[in-house]
Amino acid sequence: GPYCTMMLADHGAEVIKIEPPTGDTSHSNYPYLKNGSEQAWTDYFTSLDRNKKSVVLDLNTDEGKADFRILSQRANVIVENFHSGVMDGLGLGYKSLSKDNPAIIYAAIRGFDDPNFGESPYSNWSSYDVVAQAMRCIMDPDTKTVTKIGFGVGEMFAGTMMSFGVIAALRQAEATGQGQFVDVTINDAIIALGDHTIYVNEHTRKSPKPEGNDHPFLTPFGLFPAADGLIALGIVDDESWQKLAQATAIKGLVQDARFTSRAKREKNAAELNRLIAKWTSQHSKVELANKFSGLISFDLLNTGQNMALDPHAAKRGMNSYVAANPLNFSEAPPPSISKPPRLGEHSDIYLSEMPNAPISHWDRRVLRDVFGSFATGVAVVTTRQTDGTPRGFTANSFTSVSLDPPLILICIAKTAHSCSVFCDAPYFAVNILGEQQKAVSGLFASQATDKFDQVGWQAGAANAPLINDSLANLVCERRKLVDAGDHIILIGEVIAQQTEQRKPLGYFKGNYFSVGLDDQLVSAASKSGHVEIGAVLARGNEILLCVDRDENVSVPKCTSKNQSLSALKSHLSNLGIRANMDFLYGVYHDSGTGHHGIYYHGTAIGRAPTGHRFFALTDIPLEKVSRAPERSMLSRYREEFENGQFGIYQGDETSGLVHPVTATQKSKY
Repeated sequence: GPYCTMMLADHGAEVIKIEPPTGDTSHSNYPYLKNGSEQAWTDYFTSLDRNKKSVVLDLNTDEGKADFRILSQRANVIVENFHSGVMDGLGLGYKSLSKDNPAIIYAAIRGFDDPNFGESPYSNWSSYDVVAQAMRCIMDPDTKTVTKIGFGVGEMFAGTMMSFGVIAALRQAEATGQGQFVDVTINDAIIALGDHTIYVNEHTRKSPKPEGNDHPFLTPFGLFPAADGLIALGIVDDESWQKLAQATAIKGLVQDARFTSRAKREKNAAELNRLIAKWTSQHSKVELANKFSGLISFDLLNTGQNMALDPHAAKRGMNSYVAANPLNFSEAPPPSISKPPRLGEHSDIYLSEMPNAPISHWDRRVLRDVFGSFATGVAVVTTRQTDGTPRGFTANSFTSVSLDPPLILICIAKTAHSCSVFCDAPYFAVNILGEQQKAVSGLFASQATDKFDQVGWQAGAANAPLINDSLANLVCERRKLVDAGDHIILIGEVIAQQTEQRKPLGYFKGNYFSVGLDDQLVSAASKSGHVEIGAVLARGNEILLCVDRDENVSVPKCTSKNQSLSALKSHLSNLGIRANMDFLYGVYHDSGTGHHGIYYHGTAIGRAPTGHRFFALTDIPLEKVSRAPERSMLSRYREEFENGQFGIYQGDETSGLVHPVTATQKSKY
């Protein structure tokens, strides 16, 4: 746990260490780093708890549990290495915490098992590094040469593996919104580390023999004496062997048939090691370094004091009072190491002003619907990767910011696969779509990998990809990035622009619409004489219809002289129907009567009033719909609902034109 979170903190994660009021044992593990007469930190604590925050909570109290639960609601990851069942017993296990935060990654490092992945016969046993090494054969199966490897290798390797597990789980959570439980045990990590034992036993049905500092099949490979110490050699192939043999100048060694191949060197390992050791022992480490450095795999056996002075470690920044982070990145250097926290140093920050818990899934849906009430245009934002590959995504969160200088902004979700590409790109383009480009919008909102192969485009200013036939194109130079919750705000300065005389593509409450088309159709129908105005009102996979005494059905409508949407809304309200109108759905001409019908689509709320009934779409009694235009319209609606594609119909009950101006996700019903 401490090593896993140390690695995550080294790479910029905000790690909050939850400690009991007395602190954990790492505070008192000798030796101390002294600050005058005060014993401030131990070496062990300084190394493992660098870059972290410290919050004191007593998880045995109701208050401590409540505070922990609130912190977990804002967290991305929880890492713990208690005995299996401890956190569950406190009511703070994965199943409990994930109810409040479904995206949480719960990482558990155990000695032997966690019940989520099957119970081990050793579930109740304690296990630390030395126990796991002994139990999992990594020390050595030969009881005469048993040697523990390293300091805390089991804990460190398990922590390293868990840091990979956390990152992998986070990537999945970013894509799905769903967290998960991740488990690794010290014993399993040691088994994985010593996989040589497993495959040798599988192949030979024997345990590997003691190797000491040698290699099981590579020779010479290990420690060899110098006149004033020890050196290490690693010869892995015939080319390296030839270089070593020539450098030693041992008579006949280069041509010696016993050593000309790896298999022969393995067979005659004892004699070869004796010859090399005899020769190296006659030379100092400096002499050997002059002969071998840069020629073969070679180095001196260093002490801790020597390593602190080693020019390589100094050049790579590996000696920073504690062992530094060994990973390096060309574009994102890891943050500098900060001192470890004092016990409870950050409790006031995180507990006195406890942040609000994230909004629930339901509240998020409601908020998204509210945001969707603001009608917008639609744009495709494009840029290029460093290798020149074009990238793009659909956005309606685009707005102008300033005329002087000319600034615009877009928002991109942090979970978007192209987020880092747009954050790093020096230029990007905003392509404002016209009403005929709904397919382009859908393409760039998808996960398709060949988006630019399916659409016409060209290179514009700064080589930015411009979508052909757009209403307008803006090429921008990136000016600023702003971290804003789960999105990044990208602000750019316009350096080139162009526009065409086309109708815009609109977006409202998850649907596309064409600006002005509704008014044109309604106006034309209203001037034709007798007009009825009605509503196709849906509730999930049901539709609201009027039902008369003879069980004939029809859509709700009014016949007032005021053929307006407001008149329809007033009429529905008088009938006791609560409804929200979405878009114009059909303009019908009844060829039998010469009358026109104007029908809007909407959503019905609550129960059906007297004289009305909800019908499942599959159960609409079309034979009971007396008016042919309505029967045709309801049949069309049922088909469009299933396919998730809606349009405005203009025609009569037999034929007409559908203006495909709306689109929703395919019905889940």
